Amino acid sequence: MYATADLHIHSCLSPCGSLEMSPARIAAEASSCNIDILAITDHNSCRNAPAFEECCLQAGIVPLFGMEVTSSEEAHVVCLFEKKEPAMEFGAYIESRLPEITGKANMFGDQVYVDAEENILGEVTKALIGATDISIDRIVPMVHERGGIVFPAHIDRPAFSIVMQLGFLPDLPYDAVECMDPNCGLNTLGLPVITNSDAHYPGDIGSRPTRYEMNKLSFHGIQHALATHHIQRAL
Repeated sequence: MYATADLHIHSCLSPCGSLEMSPARIAAEASSCNIDILAITDHNSCRNAPAFEECCLQAGIVPLFGMEVTSSEEAHVVCLFEKKEPAMEFGAYIESRLPEITGKANMFGDQVYVDAEENILGEVTKALIGATDISIDRIVPMVHERGGIVFPAHIDRPAFSIVMQLGFLPDLPYDAVECMDPNCGLNTLGLPVITNSDAHYPGDIGSRPTRYEMNKLSFHGIQHALATHHIQRAL
């Protein structure tokens, strides 16, 4: 069977994400778009993972947990995990490698984490929009050592992509490459090319999903489909 997945979603924790993007709203919108597997990938933090898990399970969606890490090259890299615990542990480490800059809401945007009922539990004071001091060639093995999936984000976008920053895609053992346009014409090193919504607003969720062939809806199903190139663009 093929499962439809959107593996790049921002919640209200991301400073550039809408406050409407609570885990509850994200799960509801994804359900209406017939998304089977959904990943939360806020900038450099995983603090909305617990609420996201609860809301996805209530909606009958398989949740994956991770973040969009900003490397020292100022490139975005999506890191995904099967369980929320390793994601949150890695997220805490990533937060610690951000510069000590206060994330003022009027400058960068709100950075709130919530429960499944949309009650605000807290706000991150450090600016999550910044770059860590970890290079992409270190991020990739760190994610794999934790059993995760990692891919450079929107490599054909003119902002915060590794190709834009370096002028090329470093030859590293990514699990996939994310493009906004799968026919972008860039050198993708023979890796599977996937698309995701990179949603920051509710109406964007499910706008560019990818379909993955698997026997069972699961994180490992995604891993196997990527390893065997058994993916296809969703219609």
